[in-house]
Amino acid sequence: MHKSLINIIFLSTLGITAALAGTALAQAFPVRPIRVLIPQTPGAGVDLIMRKAAEDLSPRLGQTLVIDNQPAANSVVAAEMCARAAPDGHTVCILNNDAVAINPHIFAKLPYDAAKDFRPITNLYYILGGLLTKSALPINNIQEFQTYAQAKPGVLNWATLGPNTSTDLSRRWLADFWKSNIPGIPYKGGPQVFTALASGESDVTWMGVYGALSLLKAGKVKLLAVNGSKRLAAWPDAPTLRELGADNMPSAQSWWGLLTASGSPDVAVNRMNRELVQLFREPKFVAFLESLITEPSTSTPEEFGALIRDRREFFGKLLRDYNVPKQ
Repeated sequence: MHKSLINIIFLSTLGITAALAGTALAQAFPVRPIRVLIPQTPGAGVDLIMRKAAEDLSPRLGQTLVIDNQPAANSVVAAEMCARAAPDGHTVCILNNDAVAINPHIFAKLPYDAAKDFRPITNLYYILGGLLTKSALPINNIQEFQTYAQAKPGVLNWATLGPNTSTDLSRRWLADFWKSNIPGIPYKGGPQVFTALASGESDVTWMGVYGALSLLKAGKVKLLAVNGSKRLAAWPDAPTLRELGADNMPSAQSWWGLLTASGSPDVAVNRMNRELVQLFREPKFVAFLESLITEPSTSTPEEFGALIRDRREFFGKLLRDYNVPKQ
């Protein structure tokens, strides 16, 4: 064979090999540990769930999932870090309404664009939340609490996760619904809210029921209402928001989902979606979620994006109705 022809074949083979290697590299995910940003303190429900998910997913992905707690009011810090991360899918964040549906309407200079800076991966679960009061409050059910709040406007205080977070908007919504006034007191995270409630520093809050389990069992707090599709078996006297005609309360849809930086490749988003959807549907993991009083609810990236847009529109209207100025 002519030497020039041999060289052409050799170089062509090298080119094809290099192209195939490049394609394989481009399709590999993950290639290093995945950072998981959580906007709440260690020990919070979302933290426990993602630590368990990280433990189960790391062997399947072949890389460690590293939990990074970044608690701050309105989830701004974790969301900004996620949005500013390299768009390669190796930094993800678990966020809720506060970061991507509420913040765009309350911050004039939000350090990220909630509509453009994230790529949705999947919704993960809904928190079964509840209206909780300190045990010393002289009420035993939701009707008595409503009567008490209406008779004593401004006397009760509501523990929130910061001004205009979903917990705070639920406070305003319920006070308006009952034509009362319940001032809010901000706390850094769920554990701090429960400590304040148990000590009597705060009178009432809306939070995930799981975080209050030990306090409920000890009789240090009372559960008056829940946001699930049905009453909880352990507290059959606590009605659902729907039963109360209050299913438009902002905390009625307390979802948590996973996102990554905009521009992250399909291979990263699809791999994470596939692994998470599978995990969150496995009976053993579902039982774990139910033990934390949550409902698994996975989705496609497109479905999750539609949920975020719907909630952003809902909270935009609500905040405009409340005449909440941007900070």
